[in-house]
Amino acid sequence: MAGHSKWANRIHRKSRQDAKRGKVFGKLSKEIIVAARMGGGDPAVNNRLRLGIEAARAVSMPADNIERAIKRGTGEIDGVSYEEITYEGYGPGGAAMMLTCLTDNKTRTVAEVRRLFDRAGGNLGEAGSVAWMFEQKGVLVVAKGETVDGDELLLAAVDAGADDVTEDDEYFEIVTDPRDYQAVHDALKAAGYAFDRAELTFVPKSNVPVPDDKAKNLLNLMEQLDDHDDVQQVYSNFEVSDEALAAVEN
Repeated sequence: MAGHSKWANRIHRKSRQDAKRGKVFGKLSKEIIVAARMGGGDPAVNNRLRLGIEAARAVSMPADNIERAIKRGTGEIDGVSYEEITYEGYGPGGAAMMLTCLTDNKTRTVAEVRRLFDRAGGNLGEAGSVAWMFEQKGVLVVAKGETVDGDELLLAAVDAGADDVTEDDEYFEIVTDPRDYQAVHDALKAAGYAFDRAELTFVPKSNVPVPDDKAKNLLNLMEQLDDHDDVQQVYSNFEVSDEALAAVEN
């Protein structure tokens, strides 16, 4: 079975491709603006801003764009004010879904998100309806390759404070407590490991199997939400078959 983790890796690859068209830069700029507004413009003391800058650099966002977003957040230059909102609900097949949004028009965003859920056969829920099914974790993803020894990576990750290391056909995934994320990140980076994805995120406490006849609608909904300009992140607890995931990818 393949779940949200495989989907997240796929979306991350897609984001790098989208960066060539500039689409992902808009979402990253919003995140940096809000992070700087909430915690100031110094990434050394603003953890959220530092993570936003790292994500922007990972997709080769120009330094000028990053600096401009920070200044908009701190008020040094004028810019749009964004509101941070979390929506919760259920997708096709009963998968719990939680999405974070940054918007300058809450009424527009909720109407558009609700429309996407309705068309897919899902529904938005009340605040708190599914959030309890997720917990925040640090996630570091290392692509497999001839130069990566799985046993050595496991030892290095555990020594640095990681909670767990899992693998599939393409990746090793290191999971940490949020408080240990930076220490594990820095230790593995110093050891020479390159991250395909590195972030603080929400992971499901347990997974819900979604049958193949519902999986296509669910994954299409995930794609449409990810493509929405106001949606920053989408989290879910689904499991679908590898065949269903491959069918959507193709």
